[in-house]
Amino acid sequence: MVRATRVTERCTHHGEGPFWDARVGRLLFVDMLAGVVVEWDTLGTVRRHPVGSVAAVVRARARGGYVLAVERGFAVANDDFSVVETLPQVFADETIRMNDGGCDPQGRFYCGSMAYAMTPHAGTLYRLNPDRSVEQVLTGVTISNGLQWSHDGSLVFYSDTGTGRVDVFDFEPDTGAFRNRRPFVELDGAKGAPDGLAIDEEDGVWVALWGGGAVHRYDTRGRLSEVVELPVPKVTACTFGGDDGRTLYITTSRDGLTDGELPEAGAVFSVRAGVPGATQHAYAG
Repeated sequence: MVRATRVTERCTHHGEGPFWDARVGRLLFVDMLAGVVVEWDTLGTVRRHPVGSVAAVVRARARGGYVLAVERGFAVANDDFSVVETLPQVFADETIRMNDGGCDPQGRFYCGSMAYAMTPHAGTLYRLNPDRSVEQVLTGVTISNGLQWSHDGSLVFYSDTGTGRVDVFDFEPDTGAFRNRRPFVELDGAKGAPDGLAIDEEDGVWVALWGGGAVHRYDTRGRLSEVVELPVPKVTACTFGGDDGRTLYITTSRDGLTDGELPEAGAVFSVRAGVPGATQHAYAG
Protein backbone atom coordinates (compact mmCIF):
# COMPACT_ATOMS: atom_id res chain seq x y z
CA MET A 1 0.00 0.00 0.00
CA VAL A 2 1.32 3.44 -0.95
CA ARG A 3 0.00 6.94 -0.43
CA ALA A 4 -0.38 9.43 -3.26
CA THR A 5 1.16 12.91 -3.09
CA ARG A 6 -0.75 16.05 -4.01
CA VAL A 7 0.81 17.82 -7.02
CA THR A 8 -1.63 20.72 -7.52
CA GLU A 9 -3.69 22.99 -5.37
CA ARG A 10 -7.43 22.45 -5.58
CA CYS A 11 -8.02 23.32 -9.23
CA THR A 12 -11.30 21.61 -10.12
CA HIS A 13 -14.75 21.10 -8.70
CA HIS A 14 -15.17 17.76 -10.49
CA GLY A 15 -11.81 16.75 -11.93
CA GLU A 16 -11.92 13.91 -14.45
CA GLY A 17 -10.42 12.37 -17.58
CA PRO A 18 -6.65 12.91 -17.15
CA PHE A 19 -4.45 12.49 -20.21
CA TRP A 20 -0.66 12.92 -20.45
CA ASP A 21 0.18 14.90 -23.58
CA ALA A 22 3.64 13.51 -24.31
CA ARG A 23 4.10 15.85 -27.29
CA VAL A 24 4.56 18.82 -24.99
CA GLY A 25 5.05 17.18 -21.57
CA ARG A 26 1.88 18.32 -19.85
CA LEU A 27 -1.12 16.83 -18.11
CA LEU A 28 -4.57 17.62 -19.44
CA PHE A 29 -7.75 16.87 -17.51
CA VAL A 30 -11.23 18.32 -17.26
CA ASP A 31 -13.24 20.26 -14.74
CA MET A 32 -16.20 18.43 -16.15
CA LEU A 33 -19.28 20.28 -14.97
CA ALA A 34 -17.58 23.65 -15.45
CA GLY A 35 -16.93 22.85 -19.12
CA VAL A 36 -13.18 23.48 -18.82
CA VAL A 37 -10.05 21.64 -19.99
CA VAL A 38 -7.30 22.16 -17.40
CA GLU A 39 -3.63 22.15 -18.35
CA TRP A 40 -0.86 21.48 -15.81
CA ASP A 41 2.85 21.35 -16.53
CA THR A 42 5.69 20.02 -14.39
CA LEU A 43 6.67 23.57 -13.41
CA GLY A 44 3.34 23.75 -11.62
CA THR A 45 1.58 26.13 -13.99
CA VAL A 46 -2.19 25.63 -14.26
CA ARG A 47 -4.20 27.04 -17.18
CA ARG A 48 -7.94 26.71 -17.78
CA HIS A 49 -9.53 26.49 -21.24
CA PRO A 50 -13.36 26.81 -21.41
CA VAL A 51 -14.78 24.57 -24.15
CA GLY A 52 -18.53 24.42 -23.45
CA SER A 53 -21.11 23.67 -20.79
CA VAL A 54 -19.59 20.23 -20.10
CA ALA A 55 -16.07 18.94 -20.81
CA ALA A 56 -16.11 15.15 -20.48
CA VAL A 57 -12.92 13.86 -22.14
CA VAL A 58 -9.90 15.24 -23.99
CA ARG A 59 -7.46 13.23 -26.11
CA ALA A 60 -4.82 14.07 -28.71
CA ARG A 61 -5.49 14.03 -32.45
CA ALA A 62 -2.84 12.34 -34.58
CA ARG A 63 -2.74 15.35 -36.93
CA GLY A 64 -2.38 17.84 -34.05
CA GLY A 65 -4.85 19.45 -31.72
CA TYR A 66 -7.38 17.55 -29.65
CA VAL A 67 -10.67 15.69 -29.76
CA LEU A 68 -13.21 16.35 -27.01
CA ALA A 69 -16.42 14.92 -25.70
CA VAL A 70 -18.74 17.75 -24.66
CA GLU A 71 -22.22 17.71 -23.15
CA ARG A 72 -24.15 16.00 -25.94
CA GLY A 73 -21.53 15.03 -28.48
CA PHE A 74 -18.03 15.64 -29.77
CA ALA A 75 -15.76 18.56 -30.68
CA VAL A 76 -12.26 19.21 -32.00
CA ALA A 77 -9.82 21.91 -30.89
CA ASN A 78 -6.51 23.32 -31.98
CA ASP A 79 -3.31 23.03 -29.94
CA ASP A 80 -4.06 25.89 -27.54
CA PHE A 81 -7.86 25.36 -27.35
CA SER A 82 -8.43 28.85 -28.79
CA VAL A 83 -10.59 27.37 -31.55
CA VAL A 84 -13.16 24.70 -30.72
CA GLU A 85 -15.39 23.22 -33.44
CA THR A 86 -18.44 21.43 -32.04
CA LEU A 87 -19.65 18.58 -34.24
CA PRO A 88 -23.38 17.85 -34.74
CA GLN A 89 -24.89 16.73 -31.46
CA VAL A 90 -25.23 13.00 -30.94
CA PHE A 91 -28.39 13.18 -28.85
CA ALA A 92 -30.87 15.90 -27.93
CA ASP A 93 -32.03 14.73 -24.50
CA GLU A 94 -31.08 17.49 -22.04
CA THR A 95 -31.28 15.07 -19.10
CA ILE A 96 -28.26 13.14 -20.45
CA ARG A 97 -24.59 14.15 -20.71
CA MET A 98 -21.34 12.61 -21.88
CA ASN A 99 -19.06 11.27 -19.13
CA ASP A 100 -15.85 9.32 -19.96
CA GLY A 101 -14.04 7.54 -22.76
CA GLY A 102 -10.85 7.11 -24.76
CA CYS A 103 -9.27 6.04 -28.08
CA ASP A 104 -8.71 2.55 -29.45
CA PRO A 105 -5.45 1.49 -31.16
CA GLN A 106 -7.00 2.16 -34.58
CA GLY A 107 -7.68 5.81 -33.71
CA ARG A 108 -11.42 5.72 -33.06
CA PHE A 109 -12.67 7.84 -30.14
CA TYR A 110 -15.30 6.58 -27.72
CA CYS A 111 -17.31 8.29 -25.02
CA GLY A 112 -20.21 7.06 -22.93
CA SER A 113 -23.13 8.97 -21.50
CA MET A 114 -25.14 9.02 -18.28
CA ALA A 115 -28.25 10.72 -16.94
CA TYR A 116 -27.70 13.79 -14.76
CA ALA A 117 -30.06 12.06 -12.30
CA MET A 118 -28.02 8.80 -12.63
CA THR A 119 -31.13 7.03 -13.94
CA PRO A 120 -30.32 3.32 -14.40
CA HIS A 121 -29.70 2.16 -17.99
CA ALA A 122 -30.24 5.63 -19.53
CA GLY A 123 -26.75 5.91 -21.03
CA THR A 124 -25.02 4.75 -24.21
CA LEU A 125 -21.41 4.21 -25.26
CA TYR A 126 -20.73 6.00 -28.57
CA ARG A 127 -17.89 5.72 -31.08
CA LEU A 128 -16.63 8.66 -33.15
CA ASN A 129 -14.97 7.21 -36.24
CA PRO A 130 -12.10 8.95 -38.06
CA ASP A 131 -14.55 10.07 -40.76
CA ARG A 132 -16.58 11.74 -37.95
CA SER A 133 -19.52 9.36 -38.27
CA VAL A 134 -20.94 8.22 -34.91
CA GLU A 135 -22.15 4.76 -33.93
CA GLN A 136 -23.60 3.20 -30.79
CA VAL A 137 -21.42 0.52 -29.20
CA LEU A 138 -23.31 -0.31 -25.98
CA THR A 139 -26.77 0.68 -24.76
CA GLY A 140 -28.48 0.39 -21.38
CA VAL A 141 -25.49 1.88 -19.53
CA THR A 142 -25.98 3.63 -16.18
CA ILE A 143 -22.75 5.61 -15.62
CA SER A 144 -20.36 5.01 -18.51
CA ASN A 145 -16.84 5.35 -17.16
CA GLY A 146 -13.31 4.03 -17.64
CA LEU A 147 -12.27 2.52 -20.98
CA GLN A 148 -8.87 1.02 -21.81
CA TRP A 149 -7.38 -1.45 -24.32
CA SER A 150 -4.92 -4.23 -23.57
CA HIS A 151 -1.33 -3.95 -24.76
CA ASP A 152 -2.00 -6.11 -27.85
CA GLY A 153 -5.35 -4.47 -28.57
CA SER A 154 -7.32 -7.72 -28.34
CA LEU A 155 -9.23 -6.83 -25.16
CA VAL A 156 -11.08 -3.77 -23.93
CA PHE A 157 -11.76 -3.06 -20.24
CA TYR A 158 -14.80 -1.02 -19.28
CA SER A 159 -16.45 0.21 -16.10
CA ASP A 160 -20.12 1.05 -15.86
CA THR A 161 -20.07 2.41 -12.33
CA GLY A 162 -23.66 1.34 -11.76
CA THR A 163 -22.70 -2.34 -12.04
CA GLY A 164 -19.93 -2.19 -9.42
CA ARG A 165 -17.68 -4.09 -11.84
CA VAL A 166 -14.94 -3.66 -14.39
CA ASP A 167 -15.87 -5.83 -17.37
CA VAL A 168 -13.72 -7.10 -20.22
CA PHE A 169 -14.68 -7.67 -23.85
CA ASP A 170 -12.99 -9.24 -26.84
CA PHE A 171 -12.27 -6.39 -29.23
CA GLU A 172 -12.58 -6.60 -33.02
CA PRO A 173 -10.00 -4.18 -34.46
CA ASP A 174 -11.48 -4.03 -37.96
CA THR A 175 -15.01 -3.08 -36.88
CA GLY A 176 -14.51 -1.68 -33.37
CA ALA A 177 -17.09 -4.14 -32.03
CA PHE A 178 -17.09 -5.24 -28.37
CA ARG A 179 -17.84 -8.98 -27.99
CA ASN A 180 -18.19 -11.62 -25.26
CA ARG A 181 -18.69 -9.36 -22.24
CA ARG A 182 -17.68 -10.90 -18.91
CA PRO A 183 -16.68 -9.62 -15.45
CA PHE A 184 -12.99 -8.82 -14.97
CA VAL A 185 -13.25 -7.75 -11.34
CA GLU A 186 -16.18 -7.07 -9.02
CA LEU A 187 -15.56 -4.48 -6.34
CA ASP A 188 -16.76 -4.45 -2.76
CA GLY A 189 -19.25 -1.57 -2.74
CA ALA A 190 -18.19 -0.65 0.79
CA LYS A 191 -14.74 0.22 -0.61
CA GLY A 192 -15.99 2.42 -3.44
CA ALA A 193 -17.34 2.15 -6.97
CA PRO A 194 -15.26 1.76 -10.16
CA ASP A 195 -14.67 5.02 -12.00
CA GLY A 196 -11.89 5.87 -14.49
CA LEU A 197 -9.22 3.38 -15.60
CA ALA A 198 -5.57 3.34 -16.60
CA ILE A 199 -3.55 0.42 -17.96
CA ASP A 200 0.16 -0.35 -17.72
CA GLU A 201 2.58 -2.18 -20.02
CA GLU A 202 1.96 -5.44 -18.16
CA ASP A 203 -1.81 -5.08 -18.72
CA GLY A 204 -2.35 -4.22 -15.09
CA VAL A 205 -5.62 -2.30 -14.76
CA TRP A 206 -5.64 0.66 -12.37
CA VAL A 207 -9.14 1.54 -11.15
CA ALA A 208 -10.10 4.83 -9.48
CA LEU A 209 -12.57 4.20 -6.65
CA TRP A 210 -15.34 6.80 -6.35
CA GLY A 211 -16.18 7.03 -2.67
CA GLY A 212 -13.27 4.77 -1.78
CA GLY A 213 -10.34 7.20 -1.48
CA ALA A 214 -8.07 4.89 -3.45
CA VAL A 215 -6.82 3.50 -6.74
CA HIS A 216 -6.56 -0.30 -7.05
CA ARG A 217 -4.35 -2.18 -9.51
CA TYR A 218 -5.51 -5.58 -10.73
CA ASP A 219 -3.27 -8.01 -12.59
CA THR A 220 -4.27 -9.87 -15.76
CA ARG A 221 -6.18 -12.45 -13.70
CA GLY A 222 -8.17 -9.80 -11.87
CA ARG A 223 -6.22 -10.16 -8.61
CA LEU A 224 -5.60 -7.07 -6.48
CA SER A 225 -1.87 -6.31 -6.64
CA GLU A 226 -1.51 -2.66 -5.54
CA VAL A 227 -3.44 -0.14 -3.45
CA VAL A 228 -2.84 3.61 -3.68
CA GLU A 229 -4.45 5.60 -0.89
CA LEU A 230 -5.62 9.23 -1.19
CA PRO A 231 -6.75 11.65 1.54
CA VAL A 232 -10.04 12.42 -0.26
CA PRO A 233 -12.90 10.00 -0.98
CA LYS A 234 -14.08 10.93 -4.49
CA VAL A 235 -11.31 9.58 -6.69
CA THR A 236 -12.37 9.87 -10.32
CA ALA A 237 -9.72 8.74 -12.81
CA CYS A 238 -6.01 8.14 -13.40
CA THR A 239 -3.46 8.09 -16.20
CA PHE A 240 0.25 7.42 -16.63
CA GLY A 241 2.66 10.16 -17.64
CA GLY A 242 5.91 11.95 -16.89
CA ASP A 243 9.21 11.63 -18.72
CA ASP A 244 9.44 7.86 -18.19
CA GLY A 245 5.73 7.05 -18.15
CA ARG A 246 5.90 5.73 -14.58
CA THR A 247 4.02 8.51 -12.80
CA LEU A 248 0.36 7.77 -12.17
CA TYR A 249 -1.63 11.01 -12.06
CA ILE A 250 -4.97 10.87 -10.25
CA THR A 251 -7.90 13.30 -10.46
CA THR A 252 -10.40 13.91 -7.67
CA SER A 253 -13.73 15.63 -7.12
CA ARG A 254 -15.32 17.82 -4.48
CA ASP A 255 -18.81 17.49 -5.92
CA GLY A 256 -21.27 17.47 -3.02
CA LEU A 257 -18.79 18.95 -0.53
CA THR A 258 -18.98 22.36 1.10
CA ASP A 259 -16.12 24.84 0.84
CA GLY A 260 -14.81 23.98 4.29
CA GLU A 261 -14.79 20.22 3.78
CA LEU A 262 -11.70 18.34 2.62
CA PRO A 263 -9.73 21.23 1.13
CA GLU A 264 -7.57 18.89 -0.98
CA ALA A 265 -10.58 17.44 -2.81
CA GLY A 266 -10.48 18.63 -6.43
CA ALA A 267 -6.66 18.56 -6.56
CA VAL A 268 -4.52 16.23 -8.68
CA PHE A 269 -2.36 13.64 -6.93
CA SER A 270 0.42 11.35 -8.16
CA VAL A 271 2.36 8.23 -7.23
CA ARG A 272 5.36 6.52 -8.78
CA ALA A 273 4.57 3.09 -10.24
CA GLY A 274 6.91 0.16 -10.74
CA VAL A 275 5.85 -0.30 -14.35
CA PRO A 276 5.25 2.30 -17.08
CA GLY A 277 1.88 2.99 -18.55
CA ALA A 278 0.79 1.51 -21.86
CA THR A 279 0.63 3.67 -24.98
CA GLN A 280 -2.32 6.06 -25.06
CA HIS A 281 -3.74 6.24 -28.55
CA ALA A 282 -4.61 9.35 -30.54
CA TYR A 283 -7.75 10.06 -32.53
CA ALA A 284 -7.15 9.54 -36.24
CA GLY A 285 -9.81 11.97 -37.49
